[in-house]
Amino acid sequence: MTFEPIAIVGRACILPGANSPEELWDAVVQGRDLVSSAPDGRWRLNPADVLTGAESNPADKTFSDRGGYVRGFDEVFDPNGFALPAESLNGLDQGFLWALHCARQALQDAGGVSDRSRVSAIYGNLGFPAEEMTRYAESVWLGENRPDPRNRFMSSGNAALLKEALGLGGESFCLDT
Repeated sequence: MTFEPIAIVGRACILPGANSPEELWDAVVQGRDLVSSAPDGRWRLNPADVLTGAESNPADKTFSDRGGYVRGFDEVFDPNGFALPAESLNGLDQGFLWALHCARQALQDAGGVSDRSRVSAIYGNLGFPAEEMTRYAESVWLGENRPDPRNRFMSSGNAALLKEALGLGGESFCLDT
């Protein structure tokens, strides 16, 4: 089996505790734990009502609120400069914006890539329900007004949006698990 050669020449990341590759490397070198308690308001209910200790009945409860929560993204993300109007990104789940930010940063890290006619958007994603996707599903179940319907796509929508927003001429694929 043979494949056309590809080049991966740029890097970027948005991760819990690291909004750039440099911040990630600093965290690794310092041995920092990037897992944290849920931000205030994330669960939309009082954590005391759902957190439990090992000694109590765990029915409808959880033992921890620690997870990988991205913080500070709003300070590094600029919605301007894409091949889409900045206002068209309003209402999208943060996962879409993380993908756009990282793809743009990786292209800049690669030296700008002026000819994007052969550049594709291959997007890998763990298929966990995103925050806005959960809100969308909740609105369907409860018969409420639905938020932005683009949020019902966990990853195929991300790859298509990347291609359009960055003016890529190649394909868009999603590798979803």
